[in-house]
Amino acid sequence: MTNPLLDTSVLPLFDRIAPDHVAPALDELLKNAEQALDQVTAQDFPADWTAIAQILGVATERLGMAWGAVSHLNSVADTPELRAAYNAALPRVTEFWTRLGSDERLYAKYKAIDATSLNTEQTQARKNALRAFVLGGAELQGPAKERYAAIQERLAEITQKFSENTLDATDSFALVVSEDQMKGVPADVLQATRDAAQKEGQEGHRLSLKMPVYLPVMQFADSSALREQLYKAHVTRASDQAPEEARKFDNTPLMQEILALRQEEARLLGFDNYAQVSVVPKMAESPEKVIAFLRDLAAKARPFAEKDLADLREFAAGALGIGGPLNAWDVPYISEKLKEARYSFSEQEVKPYFTAPKVLAGLFKIIETLFEVNIRTDQAPGWHPAVAFYRIERDGQLLGQFYLDPPARSGKRGGAWMDDVRGRWQRPDTGALQTPVAHLVCNFAEGVNGHPPLLTHDDVITLFHEFGHGLHHMLTQVNERDVSGISGVEWDAVELPSQFMENFCWEWSVLRHMTSHVETGEPLPRALFDKMLAAKNFQSGLQTLRQIEFSMFDMLVHSEHDPAQDFMPLLTQVREEVAVMRPPAFNRMVHTFSHIFAGGYAAGYYSYKWAEVLSADAYAAFEETAADDGTPNVATGRLYRQAILEAGGSRPALESFKAFRGREPSLNALLRHQGMVAA
Repeated sequence: MTNPLLDTSVLPLFDRIAPDHVAPALDELLKNAEQALDQVTAQDFPADWTAIAQILGVATERLGMAWGAVSHLNSVADTPELRAAYNAALPRVTEFWTRLGSDERLYAKYKAIDATSLNTEQTQARKNALRAFVLGGAELQGPAKERYAAIQERLAEITQKFSENTLDATDSFALVVSEDQMKGVPADVLQATRDAAQKEGQEGHRLSLKMPVYLPVMQFADSSALREQLYKAHVTRASDQAPEEARKFDNTPLMQEILALRQEEARLLGFDNYAQVSVVPKMAESPEKVIAFLRDLAAKARPFAEKDLADLREFAAGALGIGGPLNAWDVPYISEKLKEARYSFSEQEVKPYFTAPKVLAGLFKIIETLFEVNIRTDQAPGWHPAVAFYRIERDGQLLGQFYLDPPARSGKRGGAWMDDVRGRWQRPDTGALQTPVAHLVCNFAEGVNGHPPLLTHDDVITLFHEFGHGLHHMLTQVNERDVSGISGVEWDAVELPSQFMENFCWEWSVLRHMTSHVETGEPLPRALFDKMLAAKNFQSGLQTLRQIEFSMFDMLVHSEHDPAQDFMPLLTQVREEVAVMRPPAFNRMVHTFSHIFAGGYAAGYYSYKWAEVLSADAYAAFEETAADDGTPNVATGRLYRQAILEAGGSRPALESFKAFRGREPSLNALLRHQGMVAA
């Protein structure tokens, strides 16, 4: 077997997959999947869950794993050749999955399955499948069905183009500046940008819009002119406000078309708008309920945000001599100076203690202790030298495996994410138990001067967040693939385990095991941790309103907005209602808002805040049972693991939450954790 994409007996052969493997592999895999679909929808084929899974489930999983490997490489190792191969294949793959999800013969076969023949997991999976058939257009007929399929293909094409424009607009920017202009910037960032310039044969410092460079420059560079230049480049990426030579990446027409197609899809399915379609498989019952939740949270956060802004203005005028309205590009800098003045604390002060190897060891320690597992290094073909591979075991039994890809680099899309390689499944073809495998991807700075990479505390939180998703996927004990791990979990509950893990980044009993100064090897001093903890909720009111602003825009643009109209006035309207700080008119943040225009969060970005209520309340159980020194209670960890992580999508998320907490979730813990409780 010479095509690595056809070898599904092992993990993906990432080191061997080449662009010219994509088309021939899909020729075979799509043909096999088509044959499987024809076989199980034949009149004489039994309406039996296991029989269908043995034929169709196995064939579509092979297709899904191969395409998943190609999609993953397209995200983390983009090249012109791979992008061309991916884009050429995308319509074929989209067409098949769309047709599969709307096949009335298969829909009828699933409806005909005897419900009494199914176990609990299969019952939930079948319920989800029947709902997915309806949302996938299985009840549409004739021209409506054809139009639905055409919409899916076009959406796949243009959401991919949105991602490409965002990546290309980010990667195409470079600014070389002198040493004088970089005054105030931390030493490790100075070294990294100096190295980047030298690599290009340039003098000075080469700046990019990647977060490990952009964020510290915005926070620490003394030059307001430099911050303004970077800010404008960042918030006008992929928009009509970008410099002339970069407007080829403008996402405006794509966004308008995406919104129009989603609206048309919703109408075809009998809904008024796309937001109504989006919430059907979620915990929230309606767009109106989501908007009410967001407005309620905004009202609670607003007084704290107004106080945050007043403090910022007072400090800017009094301590820094910056009067009048605050410029958007000055706010991160002023905020950092205020935090230093108020708490004698700076992110850069703790960063040297968070060396990547030590952080990872500390993360593994809390996971191993709390969830009674062991994490070991493992071997698998990777796509880059920086990629590591691990296995998770309990009592010598393999539970799951994961790839970890931490550093930012050219050709890798920004942000951080967890994705599945394969799910846990009691395979219907062999009877063997297939264990889950995950990708955990971040965009951290690389090490300089021969030192290991240094993480900010925010980076540490991001790492814990993605591991929360990974644990949800890998620690499941559900054997039905469609509801194991994260599969089948309501989208607005899927952030519960990720946000839950973030809380441990603020516990001394956890943090003391994951710090080691890059120069001296000394652990983080308790006094410095106390300062960091005191500063934890700094500007939490402003940050909460910012997330609500994004969530509200997302929900309204998919419910009340006319796609034929410009969406920018709606964003302005949302900001007038929610925000206490207005960005400049040229700000086009939404043009790189990949979560909702290319990442599956359309009319679902509110999920972060919705799930934060669940995660904060879940973590409160650990606060209630922790030892005097803050060490988490293992019995509480076991109950959480069994009720939330192991159950996966085999039952509604609210049932899993109640199995853990013994009651419905409460907003109180979230407000308390974020310091938004009236004194």
